[in-house]
Amino acid sequence: MSSQIIEAAAPRAESGASLRRHRWRRVVMMLVAGDALAITLSFALAYGIRFILGFEIFRDDQIHGPFYGLLTATLVPSWVALYGLYGLYNPRRLFGGSQEYVQLFNASTLGLVLVIIATFLLPQLVIARAWLLLSWGCVIVFCFTWRFAARRIIYSLRRRGYLLQQVIILGANREGQAIGRQLMASPNTGSVIIGFIDDKAPSGSEVLPGVKVLGSVNHFEAVVTEYDVESVIIADTEMVRERLVAVYGAMETLRRLDVCLSPGLFELLTIGVEVREQGSIPLLALNTTRITGLHAFSKRALDICCALVLLTVLSPFLLLIALLVRLDSQGPAIYRRRVVGVGNQPFDALKFRTMRTDGDALLTPSQREELHTSGKLRDDPRVTPLGRFLRRSSIDELPQLVNILLGQMSLVGPRMLTGDELHHFGRWRHNLLTVRPGLTGLWQISGRSTLGYEERVRLDMHYIRNYSIWLDLYIIYRTFAVVFSGRGAF
Repeated sequence: MSSQIIEAAAPRAESGASLRRHRWRRVVMMLVAGDALAITLSFALAYGIRFILGFEIFRDDQIHGPFYGLLTATLVPSWVALYGLYGLYNPRRLFGGSQEYVQLFNASTLGLVLVIIATFLLPQLVIARAWLLLSWGCVIVFCFTWRFAARRIIYSLRRRGYLLQQVIILGANREGQAIGRQLMASPNTGSVIIGFIDDKAPSGSEVLPGVKVLGSVNHFEAVVTEYDVESVIIADTEMVRERLVAVYGAMETLRRLDVCLSPGLFELLTIGVEVREQGSIPLLALNTTRITGLHAFSKRALDICCALVLLTVLSPFLLLIALLVRLDSQGPAIYRRRVVGVGNQPFDALKFRTMRTDGDALLTPSQREELHTSGKLRDDPRVTPLGRFLRRSSIDELPQLVNILLGQMSLVGPRMLTGDELHHFGRWRHNLLTVRPGLTGLWQISGRSTLGYEERVRLDMHYIRNYSIWLDLYIIYRTFAVVFSGRGAF
């Protein structure tokens, strides 16, 4: 793994990830400023066409001018924020293919629709329909033109050795070599092929001119760290499932990586993917976080609003429960359960204590075995009388509303896992840790504590694959009926 390989493969590559990140931040700031200017000019031009060329300036311009000036000052930052939610300032999604323009159109159209909805909800807000439609059309034209020009600037910088991305390819087979050759022949993509990772080809052998095999899959994490790799393209269609999961396990440690799958790789991990064009090559990009963009924003907004309202309304009740727990048995009112969150990051999930502090001494050998196998005991001698009621009604989990406000949990999501439970979920644990654990979820409305690990995985994976805000609302609705019935809880 000599540094000479890097010099041969990327003579103009920038030194240091921090420098590249700094330059990308400047690019993003340039895009934000350009979009804001383009949107402002669009609104101004629409105003001129509607009210000046429309000869209405002589009648009520004194009313139109200040109103539309204030409206423009409000809509421009809102429109830019909407672009951000659509990923239009994420460098990984920009400057290649047509998807950027599609998202730009979708975001602009949604902005138009939201303004129209606002005019219906606020009768005092009267906006000329012609101005609104003209603004939308001008925004599309001006922003498309600006983004096209921005691409030309980025391409020019990449040809000069700036804003480059260090790439390794997993698989030195024909497909991997074809991808490497095409990326090397397309400097506009900004991809610098550092080398290949392959189990079959000998380390150090030259696969493409100036590009060598850097090691086997076992050396993947070391190669990424040593060469400061930013992007990985998995091209080996013969890679067995176990090896691919091992690679993704290493990516948990290296979360900065941009991971793409070659279109020939049909053995996909069951997490979120999106199609991206890079050097005219269609690639499937893996999302390190399963729920992104508008879905993530709406989910987080729902979490914060509901948690704040529930904590405010239930605070006297929660204080009463805490007092009763202290009176019921010795020990603290709140139990901190160490669990694993997004990205394998541990945190303390808060619960009302439902067990005796010396309860482990009451377990028989058979009960210990059952607890190790299923994670639950139907007749647990450690649980206090009050604790049984709190568990059956799920009141013991209400303090986790604080975890939701802290961003460690969500109202709806997979069931939280402890570090000791991870081995029960095998290769699926990487997928379960791509979203926040939930206060409730499909497991809660489908059996609660009666479910085994296999059934929990099936339900949680279904939730991850099929997430929508409507699914969250449906699960919350069903949770109330399940909790009041007390079925499946012990």
